[in-house]
Amino acid sequence: MGTKPTVISLYTGAGGLDYGFEAAGYKTSVAVEMDHNSCETLRGNRKWRVIERDIHDVSSDEILSMAKLACGQADVLIGGPPCQPFSKSGYWASGDAARLRDPRSGTLQAYLRILEDAQPRAFLLENVAGMAYAGKSEGLDFILSAIRDVNRRAGTNYQPVFTTLRAAEYGVPQMRERFFMIAGREGQDFAFPEPTHGPLRGQVELRELEPYRTAWDALGDVGPDEDEDVVARGKWATLLPSIPEGENYLWHTERGGGLPLFGWRRRFWSFLLKLAKDRPSWTLQAQPGPATGPFHWTSRRLSMREMCRIQTFPDDVHIKGGGRAVQRQVGNAVPSLLAEILGREIRLQLLGMKKPRGKLKLLPPIRTPVPKTERVRAVPKKFQELKGRHEAHPGTGKGYRAARWQEPGPASEAPSNVTS
Repeated sequence: MGTKPTVISLYTGAGGLDYGFEAAGYKTSVAVEMDHNSCETLRGNRKWRVIERDIHDVSSDEILSMAKLACGQADVLIGGPPCQPFSKSGYWASGDAARLRDPRSGTLQAYLRILEDAQPRAFLLENVAGMAYAGKSEGLDFILSAIRDVNRRAGTNYQPVFTTLRAAEYGVPQMRERFFMIAGREGQDFAFPEPTHGPLRGQVELRELEPYRTAWDALGDVGPDEDEDVVARGKWATLLPSIPEGENYLWHTERGGGLPLFGWRRRFWSFLLKLAKDRPSWTLQAQPGPATGPFHWTSRRLSMREMCRIQTFPDDVHIKGGGRAVQRQVGNAVPSLLAEILGREIRLQLLGMKKPRGKLKLLPPIRTPVPKTERVRAVPKKFQELKGRHEAHPGTGKGYRAARWQEPGPASEAPSNVTS
């Protein structure tokens, strides 16, 4: 076997992108990450060289030296600069987001600085779907302009293509959307792979699609460790058993099938959200409140291994740290299967290499039969006093707290389950 193509990894987190590129036959030469728990996860699971510092304090020369690479020798630069200024939750809470006015958007500039100094044969930049929202594309425009400047100064010819991919359409058991930008140094064309999975087995449009991988496919043979605390807690925890699989608090509104306990769309979508065995999971959250799902269909929180399965991490990966640290690391990650698929395409289209032989390593198996849905319990008496008429949400920017968020502020000021 020849030498594996090399990866420089920025904003590595728990390694979601890296595990996927590893499955596609690459080797991470160096990883840069400032979060201590994430660095402990990387060191505990792989023998990658890790720089544990803020990327703004790490020179490009140090990164190349640690990777044992010279300028132009790295095969791929990968990374997802922290995404809060462009996140959908920021728009939802405030009606807008500061985006490039937010100081955290400087992480984009750090990525581009290392792109120019390292000049890899190809790069992949990942971010939230909000990066490409129509009419809110300052971040995207900034990146494209900056890459043109890199080409002019460095003599490279990166011609980036970008899109938003829905992870479930590629076999990930999770309805998660992520923005990806990819380019080769020599100006080669790159085409993103077509979706391979859809909602129905044997669905035919222009091509046949495999069925979505489901929460049961991902979790059917795993559960919490004996000493793992996955009990749902907080004010609303005992209401969870009264919500069917695949539903959220909207079940208990006038338009749902339960009791009218809440106003229609008065809460964020993930409030009291539960997995359904026969569907993909919804997006895992990085910093959920006590009532933020998705919850397991048995009305508990997801275990570390279950979250890793939903993100298609390899089973030998163990996330280090306490419960919140684990949730943050896994919730912030890119589904590794999606990275494996893109890594294979980069090998073929931009590096002139063959794809690895055999099937995708991180694609979950189909598990049959799928068990029956869980029994729905009665609403506890303490919540029945909420029964009555509740106003529906009047529309974007017209909720109870809309005025509070007219001036964009730090995303950390917005509560995870704001009632607008």
